Amino acid sequence: MDIFETCHKINDFLISNNENEARNELIKLLDFHEREKVPYSELVNHLIREAGLYPYLELETSSWQDKFVYEVFKANVGEAEELTLHREQSALLKKLLSGTNLAVSAPTSFGKSFVIDAYISINKPTNVVIIVPTIALTDETRRRLYKKFANEYKIITTTEVTLGEKNIFIFPQERAINYVDKIENLDILIVDEFYKASSKFDKERSPTLIKAILKLGKIAKQKYFLAPNISTLEDNPFTKDMEFYPLDFNTVYLEQQKLYEEVKGDEELKSKKLLEVIGAKNKKTLIYAGTYVNIERLSTLLIGNSEDKNTKLLHDFSEWLSVNYDYNWNLTNLVKRGVGIHNGRLHRSLSQIQVKLFEEEEGIDNLLSTSSIIEGVNTSAENVVIWSNKNGQVKINDFTYRNIMGRGGRMFRHFIGKIFILEQPPQETQTLLDIPFPEEILGGLDEVRYESELTKEQIAKIILYKEEMANLLGDGIFKKLQSENIFQTSNSELIKKIVIDMIENPDEWNGLGFLNSPYPIYWDRFLYKIIKIVPDGWDTKHSTFVEFVKILRNNWFKSIPELLGQLDKYEVDVDAFFKLERKVTFKLASLVSDINILQREILKDKNYDISRFMSWCSHAFLPSSVYQLEEFGLPRMISKKIHDAKVYNFLAGDLHIHKVLNDLNQIGLDRILKIPTLMEFDKYILEYFFDGIRVNK
Repeated sequence: MDIFETCHKINDFLISNNENEARNELIKLLDFHEREKVPYSELVNHLIREAGLYPYLELETSSWQDKFVYEVFKANVGEAEELTLHREQSALLKKLLSGTNLAVSAPTSFGKSFVIDAYISINKPTNVVIIVPTIALTDETRRRLYKKFANEYKIITTTEVTLGEKNIFIFPQERAINYVDKIENLDILIVDEFYKASSKFDKERSPTLIKAILKLGKIAKQKYFLAPNISTLEDNPFTKDMEFYPLDFNTVYLEQQKLYEEVKGDEELKSKKLLEVIGAKNKKTLIYAGTYVNIERLSTLLIGNSEDKNTKLLHDFSEWLSVNYDYNWNLTNLVKRGVGIHNGRLHRSLSQIQVKLFEEEEGIDNLLSTSSIIEGVNTSAENVVIWSNKNGQVKINDFTYRNIMGRGGRMFRHFIGKIFILEQPPQETQTLLDIPFPEEILGGLDEVRYESELTKEQIAKIILYKEEMANLLGDGIFKKLQSENIFQTSNSELIKKIVIDMIENPDEWNGLGFLNSPYPIYWDRFLYKIIKIVPDGWDTKHSTFVEFVKILRNNWFKSIPELLGQLDKYEVDVDAFFKLERKVTFKLASLVSDINILQREILKDKNYDISRFMSWCSHAFLPSSVYQLEEFGLPRMISKKIHDAKVYNFLAGDLHIHKVLNDLNQIGLDRILKIPTLMEFDKYILEYFFDGIRVNK
C-alpha cells in the first residue's frame, strides 16, 4: 500500500464531503499500519482528526493541534482516567447532558455504552433505569457499571430488592414492570434495542416492552432510546416527545466476501468454505447458524473435521461440562476443539463463561450462534460467518442481516471485520420503525389519554373490556388491580379468560393450595389445569412438561446428570432441559403469579395462596439467591459446593442478593478456592465471578 497516495485519496473524499468513504479508507489504512507495525505519520494523525475518530490518534507523532483535540474530547466515563470520545459520541453526550429526549440510531461499533457511562459520571442522576432485551445483556451491563459506580449507586438487576438512596436499575422488560410503583423519581429511562417495541421485530416481547415504556416513561424526566440501523422513525405515542437522532458513523470497516456466489447452494462446498474460514489459526469467528437445527448440523460438521486445540483451559472446561451436564453432549466435545455454542436456552452462567472464553487467547476461537448473539451480548470478532439467511423458520430481513454483520470488528482490536456470506443476503432496504399499540395491552390502557393515537376500533375494544371486567369483578376490584400494576402478563385477554373460569367453575379450583405441598405427587391436577389455560408454547407434550416440573423439584438436591437420568424416559436431553427450565421460570411462574392475584379476589373464601409455589417456579426450585447468582456468573453446582462445605448457608432465612454478594466479598475468593471439592474449572469461574462483583477503587 502506498501510504501517501491513500492519504491523498482520503483527503479528496473529505474535501468532497464524502466522509463515510473517507472514514472507510482511513480505517483500512490504520489496519495496514497495525499489521506492518508502522507508526502513524503526522499526516495520518491529521486525517484521523478530520474524520472525527479522535480515540485513534497516536500522540507521539501528532501535531500539537491534534494532541489538543485528543485532550479536549476526553470525558469522565467512570474509569480511573478520562477517555477520549470520538466526535459523534461527544455530540451525542452533549445533547443528552442538555436534557434532550433522544431516540438514537447508531451502528453496533459506535460505542453507545461510553455515552451512558459518561452521562452517569457527569450528571450524577439519582435513579437510572436501563431496559435491555435479555438477561445476558443485563449481566454484561451490570458488570460494566458495577465496577464503576457501585460505591455510589445500588445496582439492581433482580426483583424484590430494597432501593438505595441512588439506584441504577438494569432489567429486561419483564422485570421493569415490577418496579413501576416503587420508583418515585426517575431521572432517565434508557431503552437499549428499542426497535423491539415493534411487533414487527419481536412479536412475543413487544407488548411487555411497550407496557414498561408507557409506565416508566410517564415518570421519567428524560428518555434515551437506542437502536442500530433505523432509517426513519414513524410517528407514534411512545417517542412523540423525542428527537430522532440517526448516526451513520462507523469506527471499523466491514469487508464482505460473497462466498454464496461460488457455493451456489452446494451444501458440501458450503461446508468446505466454512472449514477453510475457521481453519486460520488465532482468528476469532462468530458463526451465525440461524436455527437450532443448523447448530446441531454444524456441531456434527465441526466435531468431525476439527482437531483438539490442546489447551489446558479448554480441556478443563470440557471435563467440567462432562461432570456437571452431560459427557455425551455436543458442547462437551466441541469446546476441546475451540468451538462454543451461544443460544437463548443455555443456563445464563454457561453463556457468560463461553463469551469470556471467546475473549481468551487460549479459549474458544469459534462461536456457533442463533440470533441470541446479536441481542444478547456485546461481543465482536475479527470474522463473522453468515451460514444461514434465516432466523428460525423465516428469512432474515436487511435490518437483522446488518445487525449480524455489525458483530465484525472492534475498536482497538480489529480495524477490519471480515464478513463471509454463505447464503444469499436479503435485499437492501431502508428500515422504517413503526410502533403501534399491541392488541394484547389494550385492556390496560386509558382510552382518554391515548385517544389521538388509538383507532376507533381500539377505543371501542378498551371500553368493552373495561365494562366486561367491571361486571365480572366489580368496578372497585377491577380498578384496584389495574392501578396496582401487578399482573406479570401483558395479555389482558388472558387475564379475562382466567377470571371467567374462576367465576364460572369455582369448584374446579378447589384444592389449589396443594401446589404448596413439598410432595409433587399432589401437583398433577392443577399443573394440567394451569398449562391448559395457555395450551400452546410449552415446547413439549403437556404430560412431559408436568413430569419435568415434578422432577425439577429436586434441582437443589440432585445434580443435572442425575435429573437427566430421571428424565430419560420422557426423552428430555440436556438441550430440552434448558428449554423446559426456562418455560418453568418465566411462563409458568408468571401464569401462577397472575392466578394467585385473581384467586385472592374471586376465591377469597377458599384463601388459597400459592405464592410459595410461584416462588419455587420462578427460581427453578433452587434457593432464590443461588438462582440469582447464576445471572452474576456463578453456576448452581459451585454454589452447592460452597454450601456443602459450610462456607456459606444459601438456605438461611432473610437472604437477598445484595446481602449474599456482600457476604461473599467478605468471605473472599481465597477462602472459597480452598474448598477441596472444587474442580480446576470451578476455580476459573470463581475468579471471573469475583471480578464481576468487585468495585474499582
